[in-house]
Amino acid sequence: MQTTPDISVVVPLYNEEESLAELVAWIDRVARAESFAYEIIMVDDGSTDASWAEIVRLKSEYESLRAIRFAYNCGKSAALYCGFAAARGEVVFTMDADLQDSPDEIPQMRRMIVDEGYDLVSGWKRDRHDPAGKRWPSKFFNFTARLVSGIRLHDFNCGLKAYRRKVVKSIEVYGEMHRYIPILAKRAGFGRIGEKEVCHRARKYGKSKFGIERMVKGYLDLITVSFLSRFGRSPMYFFGGLGTLMFLAGGFSTVWIIAAKLYKQAHALPIRPVTEQPLFYLSMLAVVLGVQLFLAGFIGELINRAAPGRNDYPVDEKID
Repeated sequence: MQTTPDISVVVPLYNEEESLAELVAWIDRVARAESFAYEIIMVDDGSTDASWAEIVRLKSEYESLRAIRFAYNCGKSAALYCGFAAARGEVVFTMDADLQDSPDEIPQMRRMIVDEGYDLVSGWKRDRHDPAGKRWPSKFFNFTARLVSGIRLHDFNCGLKAYRRKVVKSIEVYGEMHRYIPILAKRAGFGRIGEKEVCHRARKYGKSKFGIERMVKGYLDLITVSFLSRFGRSPMYFFGGLGTLMFLAGGFSTVWIIAAKLYKQAHALPIRPVTEQPLFYLSMLAVVLGVQLFLAGFIGELINRAAPGRNDYPVDEKID
């Protein structure tokens, strides 16, 4: 019979062969010092270097090491999703494989979950060892995420996080949503989200795998997760409401234009043809867009009603 580990450490990686041995030894040292039963789950996201061969070698030295290998690069979210599905620990950690996250933070973050009752604890890299071109966009990104989500975290995208096991089993990380796991957790009913200032170390091996395109993807994903959080189960509230407002605005403008023309005709005033007034075409556009938005909401409701998981709700406890 398998025992439940105290902690699971999920490590997504892509071309990090040089750092893996040092990282595994460091996690092992911390876990043994704290007498934690532990497992390390490495998810090789289609590395093209010798990362997998190094993982196979490390497996012969560390019995607690488990690993998953993708056939090709699927992204960090996919790696975390599979790692979360495989995790068995009471507290699940995530950290990057580049040694910029310190395993020495594990004991205190675990205590925040176990003793202080947090569902999720996110690391905060107050002093970052990254170039300014990466730090300042990140600050603006985190400010926007705080504003939209209402979650008071300084660093949404920090790779070092700790979760109660129930959290990782209740959320679905897909696309590029790994940046917004705290928002996904809150949406799933886990509102006890904390933060711990953590040590951020300079990169020792290799180079960053993320380019400027991640900022564009990040904001698109923020819009997606914000919309799903508010209107995922009732798209008609958004599309139908906005469509109705546009339809009414366009309709009232059209009526006003026609009424103004009739009034001027009745009083022998100069009349400007309706078709020469830009407001008329804007009004017609508003009416058409309003109808389309309303229909989009209606179709969204039909699709949502037909979804197999439409009545799946996060029941926490039950007494019969």
